[in-house]
Amino acid sequence: MKTPLSSILYVLASSFLGSFGAVLLKAGATRLHRELRSVIYNKYLIAGILTFLLSSYFFVLGVRKGELTVLYPTLALGYLWTMLWSRMFFGEPITKRKVLGIGVILAGIIILNLGNR
Repeated sequence: MKTPLSSILYVLASSFLGSFGAVLLKAGATRLHRELRSVIYNKYLIAGILTFLLSSYFFVLGVRKGELTVLYPTLALGYLWTMLWSRMFFGEPITKRKVLGIGVILAGIIILNLGNR
């Protein structure tokens, strides 16, 4: 079974949305208080949950016709997106070790996707 490009694109979209969902959850978490109301009316938490749901929907569309062994590791691109979002929205540093770690992840994804040919 060869994984179609459409499946790879769906999973890439899932990865991108999932990482942004994590950013929204963190933004919401920083606004939490002890009252339940701070959870229920927290627009960032709600947006994060909805973004994760949309991400899951795209993932399901992707794995429907593709190889899970090729597609699932592609979700690891979320680590790259998350590092970029974290820098952009929270001012978190991008260190040499983080870049090296992301590089190793990307190399693994490339190697796995070469097996798709």
